[in-house]
Amino acid sequence: MDDDGHQIGYLALPKGTPVHTSDGALVGTVAKVQDNAREHIFDGIVVKTPDGAVFVDAPEVARITERRVTLSIDAAEARHLPVHRGLRGSLEIRAKRAGRRWQRRLGR
Repeated sequence: MDDDGHQIGYLALPKGTPVHTSDGALVGTVAKVQDNAREHIFDGIVVKTPDGAVFVDAPEVARITERRVTLSIDAAEARHLPVHRGLRGSLEIRAKRAGRRWQRRLGR
């Protein structure tokens, strides 16, 4: 067992787990695991940072353990991770979903 615990699968990764770069810098904590549940594919993680949420693509995740996530990128590269905006935050998408729900209720 390493300092950071046993390796675990992405589905067992809890919110709040620290996320570190390959050179040991703390990026933030896990906010959400992104996956394609239908195809059982790990897509990446959303990381809560002091500056907001960022998205880490699956190839940039080197190791997931009980006590930490280690990325394959260093701190300099981590500063350029894309901001995560999330689908739920989009008013346009919310409106489209609400419209489809009403269409189903009305039988259209």
